[in-house]
Amino acid sequence: MIPALIIENGEKTYKDCLEINSSKILKRIKEENVWDFLKKDGKPVMIYGMGNGAEKIISTLNTYQITVSEIFASDEFVRGHSFLGYKVLKYSELCEKYDDFNVVLAFATHLENVIENIKKINSEHKVFAPDVPVAGGGLFTREYVKEHNDDFDFVYEHLADEKSKKDYIDILNFKVSGKVDYLLNSFCDKESIYRNILKLNDSESIVDLGAYDGDTIREFTAYTKGKYNKIIALEPDAKSYKKLIKNTAEMKNLETYNMGAWNEKDTLIFAKEQSRNSHISASGVPVKVTDIDSLIDCPVTMIKMDIEGSEMKALDGAKRIIKTYLPKLYVCAYHRNEDLFALGKKILSLNDKYKLYFRHSVYIPAWESNFYAVIS
Repeated sequence: MIPALIIENGEKTYKDCLEINSSKILKRIKEENVWDFLKKDGKPVMIYGMGNGAEKIISTLNTYQITVSEIFASDEFVRGHSFLGYKVLKYSELCEKYDDFNVVLAFATHLENVIENIKKINSEHKVFAPDVPVAGGGLFTREYVKEHNDDFDFVYEHLADEKSKKDYIDILNFKVSGKVDYLLNSFCDKESIYRNILKLNDSESIVDLGAYDGDTIREFTAYTKGKYNKIIALEPDAKSYKKLIKNTAEMKNLETYNMGAWNEKDTLIFAKEQSRNSHISASGVPVKVTDIDSLIDCPVTMIKMDIEGSEMKALDGAKRIIKTYLPKLYVCAYHRNEDLFALGKKILSLNDKYKLYFRHSVYIPAWESNFYAVIS
């Protein structure tokens, strides 16, 4: 079955209505689940990195009864450290101690020198970066893809160009297998996205949801040589918001709000001191949130959303703005497992004339896998 666009009570939705012989997605997902592979392969498993990411991955490995042999870090971080009872080694020490092993990456990076080091290690020992969702639960597996086969098929069929389709399949294969090769083969630089898809110009009116310290604002304005019409930025984390204020102090026609984006005005609990990963949590600090339709009453040419799993709620809260002004959309699709189909379907339900693109910017793991939507 594949979903088709219908209208019910004035709202566009998607329902299954047509039988197909086979899934376009499933036949392109050729990899087995990373956890199953690591368990049956039998080679020693080495964790590369420390911190929260490593704890989450080791916990999942334990669930699958996969033993972690050693933990290592980049040479500059190895100064007699220990982590979870393991002595943290250098990569060179592992190579001296073991003939062969699998490497499980336990941190995220976009830094060129770190990615080059990962490439080097991957050429010598297979590197995996298992996908553990930032928000929500469950693991991204072949079974998950099969369960949501129709949804993935629908988004794949509605992607606007061949690169989007290739990158979409690469990211799905990565999320199932954890193999970093899929990411390395799908990197796309942001400037090409700004130039060829979003086509940023010097008269943009931008809404930046999840503005952090102004990093994306700097990217946008660097591309447009400092020219724009207006920028409205929301950031829920108090410390990041202070950085945002400081970093944009000299900019004109810019409004900032220490708030999160949601589908209505409310006060929600956010995890404490999460900085750029500020997100809704069971415990933490109260933060005001708002729907964009209530906050903004002016023309908008682009909306960017990087809000740690709240993108669907924010799209619901921006229906009026999107339907009225048809802004370009830049929506992060990597926080929840379902983001890779649900957000694409949601965007097209708001206006089926949107051309939907998918790109993965330079990042390991699959952070910065995003939908871009434009009216041409």
